[in-house]
Amino acid sequence: MSDIFLFNKPYQVMSQFTDSDGRANLSDYIRIPAIYPAGRLDYDSEGLMILTGDGELQHQISHPRHKLPKTYWVQVDGDINEEALKQLRAGVGLNDGPTLPAIADKIVEPASLWPRTPPVRFRANIPTSWISLTISEGRNRQVRRMTAAVGFPTLRLIRASIGNWNIEGLAPGEHTSATLGPEFIRYKPQNTHKPKPNYRKSTKPSRRKRSP
Repeated sequence: MSDIFLFNKPYQVMSQFTDSDGRANLSDYIRIPAIYPAGRLDYDSEGLMILTGDGELQHQISHPRHKLPKTYWVQVDGDINEEALKQLRAGVGLNDGPTLPAIADKIVEPASLWPRTPPVRFRANIPTSWISLTISEGRNRQVRRMTAAVGFPTLRLIRASIGNWNIEGLAPGEHTSATLGPEFIRYKPQNTHKPKPNYRKSTKPSRRKRSP
């Protein structure tokens, strides 16, 4: 089996294989047995997910400690300005603490972007704009909270890449297999604990020779 599978999650699809409320989920698109998501993507977000049957690899990709950068295309409410971008780059104060500095740039709407179903609701008198935002954290709804904190609420959110993997060539609902490149090193925990020397004194009686 390939190391990983890349999936372009559509809007309003759960990032798991079952849902007790009957919502669309991964099982509606992927029929490969014994693979699991390496990380999650919100129900109302779109874009790249990685799945694997390798538990160690799943942990490595999804765990915040390994800090794989994730890049998002974000449509925001309003014409975002340089001051807001500077705040995102410096780190934004949220209710669970400040974020790490991000890479944030204003972009034109990506040419490869697909229409969303249903479409985003716009306000006729308020413009919208797009940014590319790269973060190395995984807090709950972090990107949406970051853009709201600098005054530009998120309207649409697409995860474009995780590490060196991206959604190029994948339509919504499509998946493809991929292998790990030589630049991706599997995390292997090492036991750095060194046992302490045993200084316990012997309980045997000393056998010193007596002087003649």
